[in-house]
Amino acid sequence: MDPDFLNAFIQPPEVNEFLAENVIAQGEKKKFIKPTSSKNPKLEELKLLLIDWINTTLKEEHIVVKSLEEDLYDGLVLHHLLENLGSLKLDVDEIALTERKQRQKLSVILEAVAKSLQLEESQLKWSVESILTKDLLSTLHLLVAIAKHFDPNLPMPSGVQVETITIENTSRGLKTANAVECITENKKNSGAQSEDDAFDELFSRAPEKLDAVKKVFLHFVNQHIGKLGLNLKDIESQFADGVILLLLIGQLEGYFLNLRDFFLTPASTVEMLHNVNLALDLLADGGLLDFPVNSEDIVKGDLKSTMRILYCLYSKYKTKET
Repeated sequence: MDPDFLNAFIQPPEVNEFLAENVIAQGEKKKFIKPTSSKNPKLEELKLLLIDWINTTLKEEHIVVKSLEEDLYDGLVLHHLLENLGSLKLDVDEIALTERKQRQKLSVILEAVAKSLQLEESQLKWSVESILTKDLLSTLHLLVAIAKHFDPNLPMPSGVQVETITIENTSRGLKTANAVECITENKKNSGAQSEDDAFDELFSRAPEKLDAVKKVFLHFVNQHIGKLGLNLKDIESQFADGVILLLLIGQLEGYFLNLRDFFLTPASTVEMLHNVNLALDLLADGGLLDFPVNSEDIVKGDLKSTMRILYCLYSKYKTKET
C-alpha cells in the first residue's frame, strides 16, 4: 500500500490543527514547530533573551520588540539591528508599508546577512518568504546566527531543540514528516569525557596521525556493516545522513531497526537530522554516549564530531569478532 495514499485519508490531529491556521498550496511544503515544543522552557528562555538583546542593542533608537514573530517580519528591526551591530549601510527604505516593499527590503537585508556570515545558500535556514510570513523557526535561526557572529559572548541557552512537523501538499494528498531540529548548540561542560580532549589534541597537535586514526575507524565500521553488503569509504560524507550510523548501531547492539522509524534514503536535511538524532538517542539509551553532541555537526560532516561518536562504539566493540 502506498503510504502517500493513506496519508490522504488518515492524518494526525496536529496536521488538522496546522491546516486550520495555514494554507498550503498544491506542491508546497511548510515546516512548523509542534505545539508540544512551543512552550518548551528553554525555547521560551531563548526567545526572551533574544528580545532583551534586540531591545538593549536598539535602546538609543527607541525601538521596542515584544514579539519575535510580529515585530521582525517587515525588516525594520532587522535593518536597524544590522546597521548597529555590523556598521552595515543598507540601501533600503526606512519603512516598507506594502508587502512588495517589505519583500524587497528583506531580500537586501538577508543577502547582507549571508555575505557578512559567509554563508552559502544551501546553509541558510531562513528565507525572505519564511520571515515575511512570521515563521518563528526561521526567525529564531536567523537571529541566533546574527547573534553568534556579531555578539559571540551573548549567553544563549545551550542545546535548544524543537520538534517539527513538515507538511507537503502533493498530488496524492498530504505528506508529513516529523523531526527534531537544533536551534542552539550544546556547550561542552567541564565534565566532558576524556576522549573529547584526546580528539582536540589529535586535531590541533598531531594532525599527521589523523589519517591513521581514520583508517582504524574505517576498518572497524566495515567489519560490521560489510555483513549488510555495505562498504564505508569516507567518514565525513557517508555518516552525514545517519543511515550507516544507525545500521552500525543495529549490528553492534543487536537492534532491529524498523524501516518506518528512519529514512533509508533521506532526501533533505530534515530527514538526515531525524536519522542522526535517532542514532544519538540509541547511543544515549545504551549508555554509550554521556557527552553533548550537536546533531547538525554530524549532518554537516564535521570530522571531529563524527569520530567522537565512532569512538563510543569502537571503545566497546573493538575486540568483537566478525
